[in-house]
Formats: sequence, structure tokens, C-alpha cells
Amino acid sequence: MPLSNTHKSDLLLVVVTLMAAISWIFSKEAVLLMPPLMFMALRFLLAGSVLAVIAWPSLKRLSLDQFKRSAGVGLVFGVAMSFWVMGLFHVTHIGEGAFLTSLGVVIVPVIARVIFQEAQPLSTWFAIPVAVGGLALLSLKNGFRPEIGQVFFVVAAFIFALYFTLNTRAANQRTVINHRGESVEKHRVPALPLTTIALLTVGTVTLTESVLLEPWTPTLENFSGILAGWVIASAVVGTAGRFLLQTYAQSLATHSHGVVILVLEPVWVALFAAGWFSESMSTTQLAGCGLIFLALLINRWGVLSKAIKGWARKQKTA
Repeated sequence: MPLSNTHKSDLLLVVVTLMAAISWIFSKEAVLLMPPLMFMALRFLLAGSVLAVIAWPSLKRLSLDQFKRSAGVGLVFGVAMSFWVMGLFHVTHIGEGAFLTSLGVVIVPVIARVIFQEAQPLSTWFAIPVAVGGLALLSLKNGFRPEIGQVFFVVAAFIFALYFTLNTRAANQRTVINHRGESVEKHRVPALPLTTIALLTVGTVTLTESVLLEPWTPTLENFSGILAGWVIASAVVGTAGRFLLQTYAQSLATHSHGVVILVLEPVWVALFAAGWFSESMSTTQLAGCGLIFLALLINRWGVLSKAIKGWARKQKTA
């Protein structure tokens, strides 16, 4: 039996969480060697340029409206990533950062409902508090402290929620009502050009911020082979590959509640950090992982219940 688009989207988003967690490691290593905003500019401009070469034919076919919507997604994304990388630069425990950033994912259904009047299944509202509890147990073992790094992550989380919602809407065709009360068809932006424009916009935003805010003059001595490796790995795997796959996954589902799956990201971050930075996981954190998986089951209960009933019917007729 072939997978539905919803199932494909779910599976791809799980892969996205793995790629995102790996990117945390790449990024943390890089910002230890260079200014954070300059790193983000290099990372996203490189990733966007790689995709632009591939996406050039589809980029030329975009309408002005599609280009504007893609750039708007990128602008919001750029502001969110600016706060995120400053949080990463200042934070002392990346597990806590992953928790706070992932709050943006569970805020997505709220943003979609309040701002865009997008209907959400009842299961999502039950899943959100379970996910928040799991994230807290997983990462905030030292409690929430008003450190500058944590403040940056909290602000980033709210902006990420808006980005996720805008990205889903841009990647799907929909009908809107204009200021004259007329129905207007908003054509979807294909995943590849949408991701390309968004990443290049993020790179432009962070480059501008770096020039204005960071007193750092790049020289050949600044760029060691190790630093170049972290930047390239982050750009290709953690940015170009990850966000292209994420945008494609979001294009397969017309609603925003599917991105709740991205709360898996801090689980992988905690596991990778345990191996890479020797950060340990306590029993409480393991319990948090369990709650997160429970939240995912609740969020997809409608799909799971249909699959279970279908399997039960097959067993009876066998």
C-alpha cells in the first residue's frame, strides 16, 4: 500500500529533525571560532548559492507574487535565525537551547489558528501540553534562568512559529480574499525555489547585521581548514539539505499541525551532545523523551487509529 502524502510528510519531517540536530553540533563548533552572525551569513549564502544553481530554471518561472512571498518567508526566517545563533553563541548548555527553540514548533498551531484562522484537530491541542512537559523534562534540568542566551532562544522560538506557518502556506496553493472582497488564487511556490530564495534572504539579512554589529575583519588566518569544514558541513547538510527537505515535506501537507513532529529535534540534540560534548542524560531527561514520543502519538492519533482499525479488519478477514 503506497504511503499517503501525509505519511510521507511525517516521515520526512523525522529525517529533518535528525539533520537539524546534526546541524546544532556543526554550528556550535563554528561559532566557537568566528562571530556568530558572520557564520550564519556564510552558511546561508553558501547553501542558497548551491541550491540556486540547481533551481535556476524553476526560479525563472516564478511570478512576482511567488517571489515576494518567498522573500517574505526568508525575511522572517532570517530574523529568527539571527536570534537563534546569538542564543547558541551565549548559551552554556545546548540541550536547553534545543528545548527553548522547539517551543516554536508547539506554538505553530496557535499561530496558525489565531492569525490565519486555520482549523486544528483536537488531538493537536492535547499533544501540545504533553510535548511542552516532555521538552522541559528533557532539557531544563537546571531550570529556566533569565540568561541572555535563553532570552535569545525564547524570542527566536516565537518568530520560528510564524516562519513555519508562512512556509507551509507558501508551499501550498490556496484561495484568499483580497481587499476588494474578491477571491484570489495564490499559487504554490515549489519547494526548491522557495527554499533557495528563503536561504539567500537569510544570508543577506545576517550579512547586513554582521557588517553593522560585529567588529571582525576576515583574514586568511581566520579561516582554518577546521573552520571551513564546519561551515561547509553546516551549509550543505544542516541548511541546504535540511531546509529543502523540510519545505518539500511541508508542501505535502496542507495544514501546519504536522510540524509538531519537529519536537523530536531536541531528543536527537541531547543524544548527539551526549556523544560529542559528553553531556549526560538523566532519568528525568529520558522520561522527557518518552513524553515527546507520546505527544507525537497523540498528535497523529487520527491517522494511527485508522491504521489500527484497518489492521484489525484485515486480521478478522484473514
